[in-house]
Amino acid sequence: MKKISRLLTYLADYKGKIALYFGSTLLSILFGVFTFSMIGPVLSVLFETGGMPTTKQQTGLMNDLTHLLQETILKHDKMTSLAYLCVTVLVFTVLKNLFLYLALYILNPLRNAVLRRLRTDLFDKTMSLPIGFFTEERKGDLMSRMTNDISEVELSIMSVLEIFIREPLSIIIYITSMVLINFRLTLLLLIFLPVAGLIIGRISKMLRKSSNIAQEQLGNMMGVIDESLTGMRVIKSFNAETHQRLRFMKFNNLLFRTRNYIAARRELASPLSETMGIAVACLILWFGGRMVFDGTDGFTGPLFVTYIGIFSMVISPFKNLSGAFSNVQKGTAALDRIEQLLAAPNTITEKPDAKPLRSFDHNITLRNVHFSYGEKKILQGIDLTIEKGKTIALVGASGAGKSTLADLIPRFHDVTSGDISIDGIDIRDCRIDDLRRLIGVVSQDPILFNDTLYNNITLGSGGATREKAEDAARIAHADKFIANKPEGYDTMAGDRGARLSGGERQRITIARAVLKNPPILILDEATSSLDTESERIVQDAINKLMQNRTCIVIAHRLSTVQHADEIIVLDKGHIAERGTHLELLQHDGIYKKLVAMQQVK
Repeated sequence: MKKISRLLTYLADYKGKIALYFGSTLLSILFGVFTFSMIGPVLSVLFETGGMPTTKQQTGLMNDLTHLLQETILKHDKMTSLAYLCVTVLVFTVLKNLFLYLALYILNPLRNAVLRRLRTDLFDKTMSLPIGFFTEERKGDLMSRMTNDISEVELSIMSVLEIFIREPLSIIIYITSMVLINFRLTLLLLIFLPVAGLIIGRISKMLRKSSNIAQEQLGNMMGVIDESLTGMRVIKSFNAETHQRLRFMKFNNLLFRTRNYIAARRELASPLSETMGIAVACLILWFGGRMVFDGTDGFTGPLFVTYIGIFSMVISPFKNLSGAFSNVQKGTAALDRIEQLLAAPNTITEKPDAKPLRSFDHNITLRNVHFSYGEKKILQGIDLTIEKGKTIALVGASGAGKSTLADLIPRFHDVTSGDISIDGIDIRDCRIDDLRRLIGVVSQDPILFNDTLYNNITLGSGGATREKAEDAARIAHADKFIANKPEGYDTMAGDRGARLSGGERQRITIARAVLKNPPILILDEATSSLDTESERIVQDAINKLMQNRTCIVIAHRLSTVQHADEIIVLDKGHIAERGTHLELLQHDGIYKKLVAMQQVK
């Protein structure tokens, strides 16, 4: 119930449409009841012999309908009255279905609007989470939550509206009509129906745990698919097709068995509810038949037929409710997983009174910076000042903390202790957009999107003109290969830039950074994965990009950082050495050993 109430909060903005849905549903039900209510008077007036009696036990509605038909027959004959009656029943049936269609016409856009908002909230939440979150979660599982789990919730939204509006409203109106016809028989009915509901409810509760397991297995399977598609070259080169197939089949078989179990329980709800309904109907026929035979409370055959007709309409809402509760249990399991993502803590937040950071004028200062992933310490006691216009190189063995240190400056992570400031302002006190607008990043793995080269270059620039994009590409030495493409700047980059070579992808990312024109530049192993010719071209582009900028360069190839203003040597999260290339060569330390291994002169 708590989960359903959270789901209903998404409907709060659509109160007017819900009211229209309620009104249309109510009218549809009332017209349906009126049609069945005419059965008794018709049978009494048209087929009874020896007059047209009414009893004191008949309801006011029944008396009114009976007398209306009596007057019609006195004015006309029975066949004419029957024709009028058929037309009336047809009109009210058309009205019933018209309002039913109107209710569904209103409901479907509501459902789609809620799903759109839920998807948007999930995507916005995902975009707002820090980079560290994605190192802990599997991409396939996140994709499953944003697609398949929402599909499960879609059924719940439909069912929730049925549970709280249409079906209860139908049951109330139908049972009220039955009470008016025969109170005692309806009281007997109300004793048996809750028993059937409890049995069906127990089955529905069994679905929630199994549904959660199924969604987890689906997320795992999607993760395997994503890894297999991404690493297809590695899989084929190592003949690992069988290995990946076994991984896939493991999750696929688990999903197969779990979904079969869920289907077996879910499909049991509908036939069980129908069987329970028929059992109750047999009891009604038995007791109601005895009351007709005995003439108890003036209960006549025509009234009993009317009662049975309305009772047959009650079974359908109860059956729908049982199916709706089953769907809600499945949807609740999916909603649990969605809410886990929506409730994920965002450690990179902006203060309400965050200060604007319009420019970078003096320096970046790191004071006693510590950073840890959980219990694992990555950086310890880092003190560093980077003056404007200077180039600082970070070197060291893999795992020394170079990339982590660079990631702290644009607040991809927050320091565990200590502080980082730009021009004397703690970056945690600044607006995040302002901070990142001052910083450009060119990473080792060039990230391109399956979009045109123009849109990849102008990413985040607010729609720069074609001339500015071409100027940026020219500086990044990307203009020539783009011009050779059949569609030029409108060429699609492909999935993750698959239609371009490694050097071409990297030059596009450099053009992106050139267009952004940030005063602070972070280069994270920007040429380490390129061949010699591509490295020369890209390095030339990087050198142009670095002009008149404050640069933080991360490199394993020490030949690229010999001319840095200061080289910081990291070892196990500490600053082990610092100085220029020549100064560090004079010490018999870590840097000199790294230079010797790479034969840098």
